[in-house]
Amino acid sequence: MKGGEVIINDLIEKEKKRQNDTIQLIPSENHTTPNVMKAVGSCLMNKYSEGYPGRRYYEGNEIIDEIERLAIDNAKKLFGVPHANVQPYSGSPANAAILMALLEAGDTIMGLKLSGGGHLTHGHPQVTFSGKFFKSVQFGLDENARIDIKKVAELASQHRPKLMIIGNTAYPFELYFDQFAKIADEIGAWLVADISHVAGLVVAGEHPDPVPHAHIVMTTTHKTLRGPRGAMILVTEKGLQRDPDLGGKIDRAVFPGLQGGPHNNTTAGIATALEEALQPPFKQYAKQIRLNAKVLADTLQEKGLQIVGGGTQTHLMIIDVRDWGGGTQLAAAMAAAGLYANKNTVPDEPHSPFYPSGVRIGTPAVTTRGMQEKEMEQIAAWIAEIESLTKKFSLPSDKLERRQLVKEVKQWAAQQARLKEIREEVGELCRQFPVA
Repeated sequence: MKGGEVIINDLIEKEKKRQNDTIQLIPSENHTTPNVMKAVGSCLMNKYSEGYPGRRYYEGNEIIDEIERLAIDNAKKLFGVPHANVQPYSGSPANAAILMALLEAGDTIMGLKLSGGGHLTHGHPQVTFSGKFFKSVQFGLDENARIDIKKVAELASQHRPKLMIIGNTAYPFELYFDQFAKIADEIGAWLVADISHVAGLVVAGEHPDPVPHAHIVMTTTHKTLRGPRGAMILVTEKGLQRDPDLGGKIDRAVFPGLQGGPHNNTTAGIATALEEALQPPFKQYAKQIRLNAKVLADTLQEKGLQIVGGGTQTHLMIIDVRDWGGGTQLAAAMAAAGLYANKNTVPDEPHSPFYPSGVRIGTPAVTTRGMQEKEMEQIAAWIAEIESLTKKFSLPSDKLERRQLVKEVKQWAAQQARLKEIREEVGELCRQFPVA
């Protein structure tokens, strides 16, 4: 404390300690590398660089141009695409730029429902730009929690969307872009692949590659790619064959359409992360992410927990606790024990997005720390024990009672003796696998 104010460096050190002493199971989070952090924390943040390499509105961008060109070249090489834009601030504005480049307000788009594991920007109605400014057709899952491709084809034929955006944020199974491409080509729709969650798996050959099938690929850079918080828009050969100016349209939508100057420090971090992903060890890392996820899901099920769809084919899974409406309660109790996840809806959610019936967990961050199958079995054992302790807090139907219940759960979790013991055990495991 200094002058009654908390010094920001103290807070940073506290967060660093939290990340070191606890286990991050949120599948959209990762621990990036020291070289990426060095780039993001560099003097590059001091420079304004509106425009693109060789076409800036400010002087003094010669070195920045080299950095952005390097990031672009690394992206093109890693993904095998002819055009890349590395300036989007994150995934949502990147998707907004794509829609702006290809559509007019009121056009029809198609994507996976949020409750089925899709993303808000894939056309979720009413509360998002993608649902407000465009007519949205949403598809869901079948009784096995898989995308029913025949149903997708029927909806596409009926509504004839101008653009199909295919991706996931909580769908734990592989996306077969060749099948979506066949549907999109038959109706003349643009096919956009949002691989924000699985990009690292894609480049390592651990997930189907959308590049041969989609016109545009969007990805964030901070999940399985293990880079800084940013995004990229990639234009494929198929996209340029349909429209030779597609790359230019994307660039103009990003700047000046939606953004000002790029975050040059993030661009450098992206260039660094992509260079790391081009190295042979990254393929083994991505393979271990999937193996860890499978072991985690299998062990959870062996211990009696339900997993949406019966498992995972990627880096994430959804624990289904709809029988007691426990997504919020379980996530809070896990956090008290040093295991960070996030509450999430399940297919055909019986309760509410605010009090959902699932918990989403994943393995990118624990894999970065060096944890493998043995550690996944231990993590699953902790989660199963926490669930058994917490399930007495079933979700009431009254909204006011629900709010009060959440407060009670957090107060209980902070004092519960076994949760404190698990947190100590988690800390001991974390000390064996320090964050770089």
